[in-house]
Formats: sequence, structure tokens, C-alpha cells
Amino acid sequence: LVHLVESGGGSVQAGGSLRLSCVASTDAYSSSYMGWFRQAPGKEREGVASIYTSGGATYYFDSVKGRFTVSQDRVNKMTYLQMNSLKPEDTAMYYCAAGAPGWNRWFIPDEYSYWGQGTQVTVSS
Repeated sequence: LVHLVESGGGSVQAGGSLRLSCVASTDAYSSSYMGWFRQAPGKEREGVASIYTSGGATYYFDSVKGRFTVSQDRVNKMTYLQMNSLKPEDTAMYYCAAGAPGWNRWFIPDEYSYWGQGTQVTVSS
């Protein structure tokens, strides 16, 4: 059973923008947090942003603050990641995740129970 499906990845030049979307199953969206993670070749998966589905509080990795925005459409169980001013170092596979991370643990992959298949983002210089 597929619980999360991402879309919106692609190839852009540095300075460009992309908007990632994630549609969740009812089970997945009942989780308290929806997160976005990324993994570049040879690197560990890292938390990019997360949103508390009930209250809307958002959290960001320092390197994307001011450039990325996470948002949600609760009616349609959608989560979005608007990425502006993209840099080559943002190149990675991006994953949507759902879970109930502990306090101040939103960026830890093991805290999430549901994962999408990923969508590739490539930023060229």
C-alpha cells in the first residue's frame, strides 16, 4: 500500500525554483508531522523541513531557511515544499515522510513511519 507519493522534481539552474508536492493516504496524514528529507549520493538522509499538521508550526534545516517553505492543504492531505533560490548543493533525491517525532527531533529520519518513493531535484550551476 502506497501511503505517500511525491511529485514536482526536475532540473533547474541555480537561482531557479521548484515546488514539490506530496499526497498522503488517510493513515499517513493522521501522523502529527509531515516532513521533507533529502539524500545526495554518498551522503546520509537529512531533514529539510517539517510541518505540524494540526497546528501548522514549521521547522527548517538552517541551510534552507529563507529559501524553502513547507505548507499543507489539510482537506486534500497534501504537503508542499516551495524551493526558491536553489543552489547546486540542493541537488538530491527528496522524500516526503509522515510520523510523530519527539520534541526537537523533527529532522531525524528514524522518527518517521511513512515514506514516499522520492523525487529527484537537480540544480546546475
